[in-house]
Amino acid sequence: MSETLSRAGLDSSAIEIVDAIAAKKLSAVEATEEAIARIEARDGPINAVVVRDFDRAREQAKAADAALARGERRPLLGLPMTVKESHNIAGLPTTWGVPDAKGWIAQRDSIGVERLKAAGAVILGKTNVPMFLADFQTVNALYGRTNNPWDLSRGPGGSSGGGAAAVAARMVPLEFGSDIGGSIRNPAHFCGIYGHKPSWNLVPQRGHTPPFVPDTGTGVVLGVIGPLARTAADLERALDVLAGPDELEGVGYQVALPPPRHGRLADFRILVLDQHPIARTAAEIRAGLNGLAGKLETLGAKVARSSGLLPDLAAERREYGAMLDVAMTRGRPDVQTVSAHEWMAMLDQQMASRRRWAALFEAFDVVLTPVIGMAAFPPIDTNRPTRAIEIDGEEGPYFDQLGWAGMATYPNLPATVAPLGRTKSDGLPFGVQIVGPCLEDRTTIAFAGLLEREFGGFTPPPGY
Repeated sequence: MSETLSRAGLDSSAIEIVDAIAAKKLSAVEATEEAIARIEARDGPINAVVVRDFDRAREQAKAADAALARGERRPLLGLPMTVKESHNIAGLPTTWGVPDAKGWIAQRDSIGVERLKAAGAVILGKTNVPMFLADFQTVNALYGRTNNPWDLSRGPGGSSGGGAAAVAARMVPLEFGSDIGGSIRNPAHFCGIYGHKPSWNLVPQRGHTPPFVPDTGTGVVLGVIGPLARTAADLERALDVLAGPDELEGVGYQVALPPPRHGRLADFRILVLDQHPIARTAAEIRAGLNGLAGKLETLGAKVARSSGLLPDLAAERREYGAMLDVAMTRGRPDVQTVSAHEWMAMLDQQMASRRRWAALFEAFDVVLTPVIGMAAFPPIDTNRPTRAIEIDGEEGPYFDQLGWAGMATYPNLPATVAPLGRTKSDGLPFGVQIVGPCLEDRTTIAFAGLLEREFGGFTPPPGY
């Protein structure tokens, strides 16, 4: 390992690494070899990077250095990173953690992976997921359980848990995940990093399709794909690479996301919500959120703790749950189906929700909420027919915790997670969810970046 790399290599942000490679302070090959060495040295007890593609990554790194020698510059040129197991990479398995999909090998890259490679990223391999991406834990019968680098007796969240753990343990600076029920946001919260759930369909989903479902490119209703990183700026760099219509719509559509609404925290109009009618939330997490609200008020921001414009969160959680059940069970045998007319009624309800939230964002710029109701928790038996989760000494239904994530997912809103604090009892990280207007992804990411600049951001787990 070079002296330059040991000083400012993979501990730097993705943008800093790309800039260092472009400035020839280190090579893409050096950065890739260091990432491989870190995975081999650190991943054993974490079990995050479960599909490794190191030989091809080395070839990609050599190609990146050759491109740099020719004078080429790309947004991620030479950057080593990982992607979630559910994204297709040609020549590698894509199982979504489902045993019956074992041995299925992708024939081509997903559109997201294509864009990352075109931007110069070096793909080291794929990270672990729960079966069908359907849990707050990351464990499956094919690859086993992933553990949280902050506390190996606890999970990193799900379903992008492997990726979040790899980023937090500083094995890689960037991960490509997915989210339909908090699957980017919850792991970012549990692992103390940044994550962004884009507005729906901002990043096409072709090549990110459940097993046994035709990969036509239609994508999963409610589902999105997006980045996890250790800085807010890295989220924006990755989103710039990933965003844009698929080839069919690209004939007539282009992405022109509006700039952030404001450049200073003092100028934001903020609604803070610390309680959900269904998703119970630990007092310590609520206190952290309210402490942030107080700091923002001190800086001059306009902060409200309630609004008559807020939709009925309990009703929307029920409507979201109904749509989610359809989306998550497509292609599975022996599931209850809905009629076409029932589905159209669900879409009507969702559009009504989108309009309600659009009206709220005429009065507010962002909504701040908990990400999920607790910090990282120990394993819970995935085979129990009715699971419960403990919050402040009381058990409650496990999937009630979809409430905070669904608040942004159901109306197709962007949501960015930023580190907020650590629990006093266990020192575990927790984050804040920053929800913004549809297709104003730059506003939520910019707000996360302003929080980072004002109050600090990622800190590594002890030992990593």
